[in-house]
Amino acid sequence: MSRRIALSVVAGAVVLAGAGAFALAYAGDQAPALADSTARYTAPEGARDGSFSFSTEVTASSGVKSVKVLAWPEKSGLAAKQLTAEEMNEAESARCEAAGSGTVRCAYTAAVTVGDAASSPRGTWHVAVLATAEDGTTTLDTEAVDFTVG
Repeated sequence: MSRRIALSVVAGAVVLAGAGAFALAYAGDQAPALADSTARYTAPEGARDGSFSFSTEVTASSGVKSVKVLAWPEKSGLAAKQLTAEEMNEAESARCEAAGSGTVRCAYTAAVTVGDAASSPRGTWHVAVLATAEDGTTTLDTEAVDFTVG
C-alpha cells in the first residue's frame, strides 16, 4: 500500500471516529421523546366512580427521571396561557416501568366522582405531559393527547 493511501485511510478513520464520538455526545443531550400516548375518560355511573387514565412511552438516552401529567379543558384559561415546565412540576406523577433501553411505559389513573363530573367543563380536554430525563433535559407537550368529556 502506498504512503498516500495509508495516510488517507488513517485520516478517514480519524474523521469517522470523531463523527461517531460527536453522534454519541449529541445523543446524550437529546430531550425525552413521547410515543403512543393514549387517554380514556369514563364518566361516573350511578353510585360508581368514573375514571381518567393516561399512558405513554418515554425514551431518554440518559434514562427517565420523572413524568408529570395534567388533564385540562380546552375551554379554560390554560388555552390562552401556555403551560410552563415550572407549572407542570406541580402536576401529578405517572407510574413508570422499564420497557427497554432508555424507555419506560408510564401510566396515570385518577378516579372521577359524580361531583367532579358535574363541575367539569364538557367538550375536549387535553393532556399535558412533562418528561424529565436523568440528565435534566425535559420535554413538555401541552397537548400530548385529547379526550372528550360528554
